[in-house]
Amino acid sequence: MMLGKMKQWVLIVLLVLVVGLTACQNGEESTDDTTSTDNTEQQESEENTSDENDDDNSEASEESESTFPVTITDRTDQEITIEEKPESIVSVIPSATEIVYAVGAGDAVDGVSQWADYPKEVNDVETVGDMNLNIEKIVSLEPDLVVADVQNADDIDAMRDAGLNVLVIGSQSLDAVYRDIEMVGQATGHMDQAKDIVSDMRSRVSDVKDAVSDIPEEERKRVWVEVGPQLFSGAQGSFLHEILTLAGGLNIIGDQEGWPQVSEEVIIEQNPDVIITTYGETTENAHEKIMNRDGWDTITAVQEEAIYDMKNNLLSRPGPRLVDGLEELARILYPNEMN
Repeated sequence: MMLGKMKQWVLIVLLVLVVGLTACQNGEESTDDTTSTDNTEQQESEENTSDENDDDNSEASEESESTFPVTITDRTDQEITIEEKPESIVSVIPSATEIVYAVGAGDAVDGVSQWADYPKEVNDVETVGDMNLNIEKIVSLEPDLVVADVQNADDIDAMRDAGLNVLVIGSQSLDAVYRDIEMVGQATGHMDQAKDIVSDMRSRVSDVKDAVSDIPEEERKRVWVEVGPQLFSGAQGSFLHEILTLAGGLNIIGDQEGWPQVSEEVIIEQNPDVIITTYGETTENAHEKIMNRDGWDTITAVQEEAIYDMKNNLLSRPGPRLVDGLEELARILYPNEMN
């Protein structure tokens, strides 16, 4: 039983690492955040982003959500033309699956990845592999659309070579998540729902920012978010770092990049006020193991037992539930402000 749990944890960490590595290699935020249509006008961004190219090119159509065909430029800078509203969809990574269901296209989903677990309806859907996709099985389902992520790497080309229409998403910031949601909404004929989701997310993010805005810099909690017991976490350029910052926390590895593995010495030296773990569901006694680490008894978070576990999916999947993770994280750090 423990071996199965450990295997699951290892794959979760691999997913997070691949996100960071892929983002660094592709320069995602500056070049891949584009969405275009052949027959619809583009919507102005609801708020400014850091990349003007994203503002100019990546906003989705304002026309009726039922308008097809549509042509979308995805995260691989590939133009995808969808002739009709997809009646069969395969989603090959959990974050993409959550977006597909959130925009209202779940009824069309005929295949998901092994690790998809949300919403509960995915438990009744056929699986098509984990990080190693079963391309033959995906082809046999004859999907009108495959929704993939940049993490799927070489499998994307394999699916396209097999004649499948593959839309690739994948984000390392909230603004990019918003664009991915709208991209999926446009591709599946559910643009109105996608817009509503993004609007709600923006509003909830704004509420959290307002709630923690008056906390002085010197009173903000220094935080270590531990993705796994091998000490991986999100630094600059990751959505995890952005979520932590929006929640009012100070990331103790905010001077690093991507998804690094950090030494115990660095964490001890940085002396976090709060430790957040994301693997308590798959690792027994995670809290106690941190409390008993050699040398960690000097850390404020350990001395005050300010160690909390959050569901991995709320902090590791770039989709609509990232805002749930943001709100929960802010409540942990500043319960009085979030009442």
